Amino acid sequence: MTYALLAERLLKVGLLARGGFHPQAQDAAPQTCKTIILVGNAGPDFWMHFKAGQRSEPNPLDGWTRREVDRIAASVGGWAAYPSDGPPYFPFQKWAQKADCVFPSPIGMLIHPHYGLWHAYRAAICLHAEVPVPVRMQASSPCEGCDDKPCLTTCPVGAFTTSGYAVSACAAHLATPDGSDCLDQGCRARRACPVAGEDLYAPGQAAFHMAAFQNSRRAEGTG
Repeated sequence: MTYALLAERLLKVGLLARGGFHPQAQDAAPQTCKTIILVGNAGPDFWMHFKAGQRSEPNPLDGWTRREVDRIAASVGGWAAYPSDGPPYFPFQKWAQKADCVFPSPIGMLIHPHYGLWHAYRAAICLHAEVPVPVRMQASSPCEGCDDKPCLTTCPVGAFTTSGYAVSACAAHLATPDGSDCLDQGCRARRACPVAGEDLYAPGQAAFHMAAFQNSRRAEGTG
């Protein structure tokens, strides 16, 4: 099995192999895992494949992702881990920074030099053997040269600050008529980032994710 073969199989369903690494004890990897390959998305292909294959189920995106990634992982003799597995949860942000060229942004999301904030990590494929993986791309965080940092000043309720993310303020705003812009187009603070504007989620995809956020808050009894 080669990394390139796995990347090719993921690409056929709109997913991306987003780098990999050979975990050490401090990485909290599953036992017997010798190679972790991150699986994620960026660009429009992922959404088109998901829409074509989604089912009527409580969490359609999670369900679709698990079906596709489990199948691909098994085809190479591996298995998949997911951000929702737990507790305890796998440290996906830590894994992503080891495998891919991403950095913490002022609003907490990981930013990529090309994709900006418009990408995600959906799973990790774990392998029993040490498989060669691409060398992590070397670049500096695009936030370092961003003096204005519009992501911190654009939110209409100031939910994002250097102190963190006020989830309740965000959710309360979305429940009002004034929150329709964020609901329909995606988080305004996220859209304010000048990096990778061409990779902004289409309105349908943005609305899907925002609705999922609202539903999760309702399920927790907090929104």
